[in-house]
Amino acid sequence: MPIIRVKGLSYRYPGSSRTVLKNITLNIDEGEYVVITGPSGCGKTTLCRCFNGLIPHFYGGNLEGEIIVNGFPVKETSTSTLAQYVGMVFQEPESQLFLLSVEREVAFGLENLGLPREEIVKRVDEALKLVGISHLRDRAPHELSGGEQQKVALAACIAMQPKILVLDEPTANLDPISAVNILNLLQSLRNKLGVTIILVEHRLEAVASVADRFIVMNDGMIVSDGDPRDVLSSTNIEGLGVGVPKVIQLYKDLKRRNVIFNLVPLTPKEVKACLMEVLEFD
Repeated sequence: MPIIRVKGLSYRYPGSSRTVLKNITLNIDEGEYVVITGPSGCGKTTLCRCFNGLIPHFYGGNLEGEIIVNGFPVKETSTSTLAQYVGMVFQEPESQLFLLSVEREVAFGLENLGLPREEIVKRVDEALKLVGISHLRDRAPHELSGGEQQKVALAACIAMQPKILVLDEPTANLDPISAVNILNLLQSLRNKLGVTIILVEHRLEAVASVADRFIVMNDGMIVSDGDPRDVLSSTNIEGLGVGVPKVIQLYKDLKRRNVIFNLVPLTPKEVKACLMEVLEFD
């Protein structure tokens, strides 16, 4: 069964007449790596807030439809319960970090669950090691770089042992090297832990070849959903302001010139292999 089921979801924020999400229906399977993208203001962040119960329990507003997360109906389930299964990392990590050391930050959620001290120490150690920041254990979060802060926020989520990780544009405020490091880390965590990853992202070059699925949103609706090769090469997303990877743009340019590849390439390596096949055939 899907770990997330959404049916007929529509939503308006309190005091607003604008419907931010419009009749969204989708299923996300356990262990999937899903990228959600689309122009600013299309509803990506709002949809993610529905997965961990911030909508409707914190933000309020008018929510219609059904959201089931790990078997729990979101409307009837508290955010504290959902937080045990859904970890969320926001765009600006400093908004999630407020304690005086990295170790305390990672332990905070576990302490609120009332876990035994031995279990807390074990989980903190494991999370810091997985994310590669054990050496930052005693540092103050506000002294760290943006990339390091994102890793702390991620470690705090991982320590809770969630089944689902939701990340809302975690690379938006990072330099290119730090962004790639965070995206590579996500892939590593997915391989090691088998968690479901839902990533809101605009930098699609680095995730196109590792994600199982792309969802493109526009004006509160899903306009394309499927395999990254199919979605990124589709005409449905043209003109939406989606940052289509350069290899896809090259593929389309060559196709218009009657240079036909046997697949839609997602990496420079795949472009090279396709070109070699075409040249050899000719």
